[in-house]
Amino acid sequence: MKNESFEICDDLENIISKSKDITGNCVLEILKKYSSTISVFDMMAFTSHIIEENKYVQENYREDSQKSYIESFLLRTKDVSNDTNDYSKKIDKEDLGNAIETLRNTDLDGEAEYKNLLIFQIASIYSTFLLEEPIHPVGTPFPGSLKLEEKNGKFLCPVKDANKDTANAVCNICLAEQLDF
Repeated sequence: MKNESFEICDDLENIISKSKDITGNCVLEILKKYSSTISVFDMMAFTSHIIEENKYVQENYREDSQKSYIESFLLRTKDVSNDTNDYSKKIDKEDLGNAIETLRNTDLDGEAEYKNLLIFQIASIYSTFLLEEPIHPVGTPFPGSLKLEEKNGKFLCPVKDANKDTANAVCNICLAEQLDF
């Protein structure tokens, strides 16, 4: 089985090393290549994974949490394929390189996880570097009845700092700032 979750990192690192300037269009082209490998079966497996991961989440917001993860990752990955916007702006090579390093170091439980990781990678890069939005949408619920917010053009997350050292968390990539509460 080929591992697209490693290959996408290699392709992105390749444009960093070979290009003086990187545009969003170059990044989008790579994201489209890999999003086209996500099958309906991969989408179903990802959804099952999210449901399984959320079974220990407080019942009063479990459904909203599952919906948010599916929207944040699976639907955004699907959006990549249909995106015809022009992203001619330059992407910061160092920031992209740091994001790739974070995504490459994600722990996997086995080969079945590769497509899930690919979905996380595509959505995280797409949201952060092309859409310039937080990885989780505004309104995403978190424990303590807190939500990701937007105030004065800044995205504020109630769990950003708490998850900086969490394995498999994409918080270090996300452009949201810590919400003071």
